[in-house]
Amino acid sequence: MTPLLTAALAGLGFGLSLIVAIGAQNAYVLRQGLRKEHVFVIVAICALSDALLIAVGVAGLGAIIQQLEWLLLLIEVIGGVFLCTYGVMAAKRAWKPEVLNTDTGGKEVSLKVA
Repeated sequence: MTPLLTAALAGLGFGLSLIVAIGAQNAYVLRQGLRKEHVFVIVAICALSDALLIAVGVAGLGAIIQQLEWLLLLIEVIGGVFLCTYGVMAAKRAWKPEVLNTDTGGKEVSLKVA
């Protein structure tokens, strides 16, 4: 395989790994789609934020962060705290599983902040 094809396949695989797993963002988009509420706006915001994060990663933000040791340490600590907190929350949800509730109770939620 050529290096270009290898890189393209690696990027495709990584992109699929981000999309295929049903995470909080995907569950939210599915919920809003089932409720038929603000689907285009929500999908657009999620797609743009994903594209921005991927672009920042590809642009070499990791290389810049590695040059600043204190920033790398800070990001590692924040990431560790986030993962531990998320793990505890996931464990709590595993003990009390719930179904995806799409019932709005008859009223549509506005995009405007009250």
